[in-house]
Amino acid sequence: MCRTLAAFPTTCLERAKEFKTRLGIFLHKSELGCDTGSTGKLEWGSKHGKENRNFSEDVLGWRESFDLLLSSKNGVAAFHAFLKTEFSEENLEFWLACEEFKKIQSATKRASRAQRIFEEFICSEAPKEVNIDHETRELTRMNLQTATATCFDTAQGKTRTLMEKDSYPRFLKSPAYRDLAAQASAATATPSSCSLAEPSHT
Repeated sequence: MCRTLAAFPTTCLERAKEFKTRLGIFLHKSELGCDTGSTGKLEWGSKHGKENRNFSEDVLGWRESFDLLLSSKNGVAAFHAFLKTEFSEENLEFWLACEEFKKIQSATKRASRAQRIFEEFICSEAPKEVNIDHETRELTRMNLQTATATCFDTAQGKTRTLMEKDSYPRFLKSPAYRDLAAQASAATATPSSCSLAEPSHT
């Protein structure tokens, strides 16, 4: 692990710059926090991943499993940006909204938030309507009567499955991710000279 980018040899600095630039292609397009609404919490992953995970290992981990992608702050941001290019970012935003919803302790706040999530993602002609079947939509509608922490579980599960089987494979095959993964592989091949762990920000 490197203490600061200033300690790198010039070639390592150039590699690190290029590596971060490639991720920046995703992050720039994602416009973090600007258009995801009250439920699009793109910082959710930072609470679940290893805070000091080596950056290159983080990137390579995204192709190991969908769970690893969702547990990475950068992974969520990159995947969100990719989904935007396919006009299907509502699926991830709904999934993240459900994760945040489960943390609400107040029954009153939970009921209010549940209604907003339903109106934003579930009901017919919602502004960010997710692709679920009629039965799941009606089941979710009935679940709102009690608005427990699990009232969106069925819809969330189906949306997650859709992303994992459909969008996630295309994300891994995208030129931007393949280029980024190639840089990550090169970095991990020479850990003693060019570790690309993210520098701490002071």
